[in-house]
Amino acid sequence: MELKGTTIIAVKKDGRCAVAGDGQVTMNESSIMKANAKKVRRIYHDQIVTGFAGTVSDAFSLCERFEQKLEQYNGSIIKAAVSLAQDWRNDKIMRKLEALLIIAGKDELLIVSGTGDVIDPDDGIAAIGSGGMYALAAAKALKANTDLSAPEIARKSLEIASQICIYTNDHIIVEEV
Repeated sequence: MELKGTTIIAVKKDGRCAVAGDGQVTMNESSIMKANAKKVRRIYHDQIVTGFAGTVSDAFSLCERFEQKLEQYNGSIIKAAVSLAQDWRNDKIMRKLEALLIIAGKDELLIVSGTGDVIDPDDGIAAIGSGGMYALAAAKALKANTDLSAPEIARKSLEIASQICIYTNDHIIVEEV
């Protein structure tokens, strides 16, 4: 049984960073199993927001490991993310985890993958998941052409993605750092 379906978008603008995620989980490309899953959450004393795409149990495992890394590196997002990516790539068991993470702090915005990538997007917009590229395109256009705030852009870009991607719905959670 293959479960899929998630869109996560993060937007930095005017000193604010918002991470938004939809709530849909789809089974076997044909059935919606859950419409209001929570894929965006606060961690590390509510100072950091993570969003995940991929297998839920794998994503939870990665979030827990990332939070442990944050404790180890006294809240340094970049050091914790690089260390997690190294472990993820080099550990035989972790290598099998199927998920992507968006991590947002007061000053940082990163995408972390199991291939060892730690990406700091140039334009302050990051997206992952099945509808990620739709949300990314919408967020880029909204950021460049409107006066909307970071949370408003994140929400609106997910709403747009939900109208295009069958694995994305409009049950949206937005968290701001």
